[in-house]
This record gives sequence, C-alpha cells and structure tokens, in this order.
Amino acid sequence: MPETKSYGPEERAAVLERQRTLKMARSAHAYVRGNTLQFYDWLDGLARGTLPEGPPVWICGDCHLGSLGPLADADGRVDIQVRDLDQTVIGNPTHDLVRLGLSLASAARGYDLLGVVTARMLEEMVRGYAQGLAGPETGEGPPEPDVVRTVRQRAVGREWKHLARERLKDVEPSIPLGRKFWALDEAERGALSDLFEHERVRSLVLALNGRGEESEVRLIDAAYWMKGCSPLGFLRYAALVRINGGGKRRLALVDLKEAVEPAAPTAPGAEMPDDLADRVVAGARALPPNLGERMLPVRLLGKPVVMRELAPQDLKLDVEQFTREEAVRSAHYLAHVVGRAHGRQMDEATRSGWRREVLRGTDGREQAPNWLWSSVVELAGRHEVGYLQHSRRYATVEAA
Repeated sequence: MPETKSYGPEERAAVLERQRTLKMARSAHAYVRGNTLQFYDWLDGLARGTLPEGPPVWICGDCHLGSLGPLADADGRVDIQVRDLDQTVIGNPTHDLVRLGLSLASAARGYDLLGVVTARMLEEMVRGYAQGLAGPETGEGPPEPDVVRTVRQRAVGREWKHLARERLKDVEPSIPLGRKFWALDEAERGALSDLFEHERVRSLVLALNGRGEESEVRLIDAAYWMKGCSPLGFLRYAALVRINGGGKRRLALVDLKEAVEPAAPTAPGAEMPDDLADRVVAGARALPPNLGERMLPVRLLGKPVVMRELAPQDLKLDVEQFTREEAVRSAHYLAHVVGRAHGRQMDEATRSGWRREVLRGTDGREQAPNWLWSSVVELAGRHEVGYLQHSRRYATVEAA
C-alpha cells in the first residue's frame, strides 16, 4: 500500500477482513481465539441448567489465553490480570471458565500434548479458579509457571524505548505509516486534535505521567491502527502525544478503540451503562484494576471510543510452547487470576457459595466437573470442524 494515501472505511474493512482471515487460518488455536461468535452461538443453543448459574459479576466475555497478561498500574507496578475487555458484561462467570478451558484445550492440541494433559489442565483450572475465589487479598497465590514468569520479568524491565521500537519501530517522535499504521483523512485528524484539547483527556494523560496541571499535552502524530483481528469497519487509532512540564519532555502512545456491541449474554436484570465505551471502562475497573484506572470513555466522530495510554509493561501472554508440566501449572495459575477477578466483586458469603457450586461434582476426585469437561469437548470438536472449513475457504480465495 502507498504510505501517503488515506483509506476510507470500506477499503480498510476489506484489508482488515483479509488479515483476520489469514490470522485465523494459521492454526486451530488462532481460530478459537479469533472466533468469539461461534462460542456464543453454541452457548445460545444450550438448554437452561446445562451450565451452573454463577452470581452476576463483570466477566471478561472473551476469556482466552491472549486475554490475560502483565498489566502495569498507574504507578508502574505489574500484575497478571485480564487485559481484553471488548466483550465485558455483567454475566455468568461460568462463561469465562468454559471459554478459558476451550482456549487451553486448543493450545494443548496445537502443541501435540496428549489428551490426558487436557484432562489434567481442566482439573487444575477448576482448582485454581476455586482458590482464586477464596478472597482477593488472601496470600500471593500459586507459584508462577515459567512461561508466565518469563513474560512478567520481560514486562517489568521494559521502558518507553522498548514500546516505541516494538509499536513504532523507532524512538523518533512520529508514527511510521505502512502496513500497520495508515494515514488519516482530514476529518479524523481534526477530531483527534480536538479530543486532546478536552480537559478530561488532558487530565488523564498528565496523571498517568506524573505531571502537574500546568504541564502541556500536545498531539504530535496520529494514524489509523490496523490490527489483525480488529472489529471490521470500526475506529482504531494510535496517537502520539508529547507532555511538557517541569523542565522535562515525555512521549506517550495512546490507543483509541471503538467500543462494540458485546456478543456475551448479560445476566437477567443486570444494570450496565448504556454507552458502550462506559460499559468497557466499568468492566475494566471491576476486573483488571491496573488497566481500568488508565482508561477513559470518550466520543470521537460520533462514536463511543475507549482511550488508554499504552504502558511498556503491557504484554500479551503469547505461549510459544507448553511442556506437559507447564501446561498443567499454567491452567491452574491463569484460572486463579480469573477467580480473583471474579471474586473481588463478591462478598464473602457469595464467594463461598459460588466456590462450592464450581467444585460440585468433583467430590475430591482427580477430575474436572462434568459440565466443564463435556462443554470443552463439544466446543473443541465444533471449532476443529470450523477451522478446517475456514482454512478451505481461505485456500480457495488465495488460489483465485
């Protein structure tokens, strides 16, 4: 693509669709990760009572391996938390458990681990989740698996220069146009310039960068951000901001993403913000407080948009390879993270009752509850078929 041309919504959507199709064709695990709608289509067809009905809390709504990872809070402290909130709703926490179980099972399959390992992963997932529900402030949790520790240690040591080289490919104050970043049209550039004049936006950027209200916040570059599985036809921008104050200058990279209608079902009677961006931020403040305190709902070009400053420490938990032992430990640990996120929204009595319900049917035996095992087995089969059909369609298009 020419680097200087801006592309309209239809042209962007066509390229995004092709990138998304390619990404999902790379592996069955990538297909599971990129196809939330198939999960909720399956869920919609279940008879009532098939899955336990947990207390209504904010859930991730798309709880797969890539939805968890290191997140820095406003003071730079790093924790492993839920990091993807596009689908967040007040809903049934069981849905996060089943979605995570499917993701772990597809990862194990992709790494050629035996079926018995998947059985052990689901068993440890339930144990980890139940321990996480014991209370948000109880101890430090289980030991980190090596794959998690490696990502966290890499996150802790990262600085602005690492973020700039990774996202921008340079430390110079500009966004390089090309495959990932596309030029804006006049209306988009004007809207973004106006946005960073708003007091709420300016105050958030200054607060996150330890600058006083007398400091200056100035937008110096912006571009449309092409992400491989971005929602088609929706707004997604990267904004490079300079903060001047106290005799120092600092750069910040801000992600602006349009909030979309969630596919995840809402708990009956749940009251959530009507504005889609307000919903995402409310879910973020409940589930991953490190991220929630760095987010702001805004309006851009008449659309609900979530704004957040990217921290160098924010990384995806991309697992290149699982050993058998690491897979089982990771299942326990990641489910513990989700259990803490759910549990911190419940009082002690509710946590205790939900924990008993999650463990019902295990009876101290070395196995996952039947509802979790049967759900993951059925979903894995459906997604395997879906992946092969998707790959065939992709191969046909490529051949043409």
